Amino acid sequence: MDNKLHPTSSNIKSLIPITLEMDNSHYASWSKLFHLHCRAFQVHDHLSPRPAVKSSSSSKYSDKDKQPRAVDDSWDRLDAIFLQWIYGTISSDLLHTILRPNASAYEAWVALKNIIQNNKSARAIHQLHKFSNTRLSGFPCVYAYCQQLKVLADQLANVGFPVDNKSLVLQH
Repeated sequence: MDNKLHPTSSNIKSLIPITLEMDNSHYASWSKLFHLHCRAFQVHDHLSPRPAVKSSSSSKYSDKDKQPRAVDDSWDRLDAIFLQWIYGTISSDLLHTILRPNASAYEAWVALKNIIQNNKSARAIHQLHKFSNTRLSGFPCVYAYCQQLKVLADQLANVGFPVDNKSLVLQH
């Protein structure tokens, strides 16, 4: 095994505290935290298709037992851990949507990305409606009101509809 720092802990919720859900706009934050976590554990390559297995000889069988060579067991182990990370940080609805037998972490990652991107317009309309209808009278203090506007503005930016500072100031 190479000199990589290999993950062994499955307590991903302490490191990625966001639960990705179908109806929220936290994909960008969730994805950034995941990328950071993958870099820290040097498993960023699992966000890409599995590389082809390199053979040191032209035969795919070992001379010793004439059985097919084992597929890279460490890759499979890390991919399973990575899948657990994904499954542990998404909602039940998303889990049941992307769960497939023998799926790789990359396939799950791409499925989530596609689901989120396919729903961008609907989520943008929903978030814009919430932003436009947020009123100070619905909050106990100005700070809570401003925090909610900031959250909604961030969520709109995450789906490709950023709110400029002028619109934030003019929101009443």
